[in-house]
Amino acid sequence: MKYAQAISLHLVLLFVCPAVWGQAVPADPQPGSAPAATQPASPEPENIWSAGPINFSGLVDVYYSSNFNHPASRINALRNFDVKANQFSLNMAKLTLEHTADPVGFRVDFGFGRAFETMHASEPADGPNVLRNIEQAYLSVKPKGWKGLQLDFGQYVTSAGAEVIETSSNWNYSRSLLFALAIPYYHFGVRASLPVGQHFSAGVHLANGWNNVEDNNSGKTVGLMAVWSGKLASWTNTYHVGREQPGDLGGLRHLYDTTLLLTPSPKANFYINFDYGADRNPLGPNRRWVGVAGAARFALNSQFAIAPRLEWFNDADGFATGSVQRLKEFTLTGEYKMRQGFLTRLEYRRDWSDRPFFERGAVPGVFKNQDTILLGFVACFGPKR
Repeated sequence: MKYAQAISLHLVLLFVCPAVWGQAVPADPQPGSAPAATQPASPEPENIWSAGPINFSGLVDVYYSSNFNHPASRINALRNFDVKANQFSLNMAKLTLEHTADPVGFRVDFGFGRAFETMHASEPADGPNVLRNIEQAYLSVKPKGWKGLQLDFGQYVTSAGAEVIETSSNWNYSRSLLFALAIPYYHFGVRASLPVGQHFSAGVHLANGWNNVEDNNSGKTVGLMAVWSGKLASWTNTYHVGREQPGDLGGLRHLYDTTLLLTPSPKANFYINFDYGADRNPLGPNRRWVGVAGAARFALNSQFAIAPRLEWFNDADGFATGSVQRLKEFTLTGEYKMRQGFLTRLEYRRDWSDRPFFERGAVPGVFKNQDTILLGFVACFGPKR
């Protein structure tokens, strides 16, 4: 009975509370991440915030999550951003400054909140604290006569995955298992992107590694990306390889990520995302992980949309979760947009494993599933990317 009452309360809040920012489902929503030169631009609000040649944008993202397991730690297992359970939490507050390369430009995204803490969790504790508040900070060069080639130098988000860090640019509020467990968040190095004909683009980057500004070894990570874009579909392929273990004795880590996005109409869109990773360790056991996710988004009208997602993830050697297990996840998200710049999402999600893994009450690792209800609010301003 108390769960039914909680669900009813959240449903009432969804339609009564003021909504906070995002877009109704655009004609060509893009859930994936791509190099700046190949990612289609999102619709922009009528008023662009700018000061001279610099454009400004930003967002505030907050949520309340209710975990039916009532974990004593108040932590939602397997989540990366909506981590806190049975309490209100700040996911992200950030500000972006950007000048499009003409031929020189830059972009800086900085802020704070749970998302920034998660992204930089692997950075050394004795490293510069300011880096923990940076999502991206890079210089761009796009000389005329280079046929669209753009070079970026600095810290930039990864090209892998079907989702991105900002909630308002995704279809669901919570991130998928693949985004949270299978791929990196960002790199520090240099990347290049180039359109090849009308429908193809390619990218390559050389970086210090995964989720680290300062390298933990003398090796470098190489990333390759290829994107085919059509009127009703796009297909993205990304491959990363490099040494990621501390020191110079570690083996290579490989990651292959591919996303097929289908956009048959402005009201119905679909994607399927696949990841395979392998971490070679000459001093210990090799580890691998594989997963697949599928999602859809249906616009009911200009204000309401629903987005289901289903996925399977095999952490075959405990690389991502610390436990050998097969995971499944189902999410159903309802979205309400009151006006441009204000979005609210109500989301039900169920995670389950083939092994006892989830905390229930004060006892950790005794339950095979976890159910949550989340109510999220996002407010944004400026051009959306």
